[in-house]
Amino acid sequence: MLGLLGTALLSLTNPSAFAKTVELKPHPLSEPTVTCPQKVMAYETPKPYREGGFETDGMVNLSEIATQITIGSVDPFSVTWVGTLKPQFKNCKAGAGMTTLDGQPFSEHSYLRMRFLNGKVYFILDMTGLRDANNFTTVILKKNIVKGNPRWTWGGTD
Repeated sequence: MLGLLGTALLSLTNPSAFAKTVELKPHPLSEPTVTCPQKVMAYETPKPYREGGFETDGMVNLSEIATQITIGSVDPFSVTWVGTLKPQFKNCKAGAGMTTLDGQPFSEHSYLRMRFLNGKVYFILDMTGLRDANNFTTVILKKNIVKGNPRWTWGGTD
């Protein structure tokens, strides 16, 4: 079975590559009766192959559950976007990771994660532990917010 990085590399050689759908499912911290989102959807699209490396664009539909989304923290390995949860989710205390990729169960390293705490949602893109074909850690190349939703590009060498 190909790992996520292997799948990403194979899709780069396919000119008809399209967005991959990623589902993140919140799991309550301690109060299962608290209303949390059922799921949060993210999308990643491998860019066409270019000699020397690969890139993947991504976005998460965070504006469905939160407002006032900003970039909270950045370091060489990760970026965290922070938003204020909408009223129906303000008491949610949960963690979330990648549970499906294109509708199939996902059990590999979740480099997309979320925390719901104190009326805030924290969406984290974390390259820690991901390596490219040359054994370098993959890097975050772009990070921003477009139409109220986090967007990013990450990549590596081939």
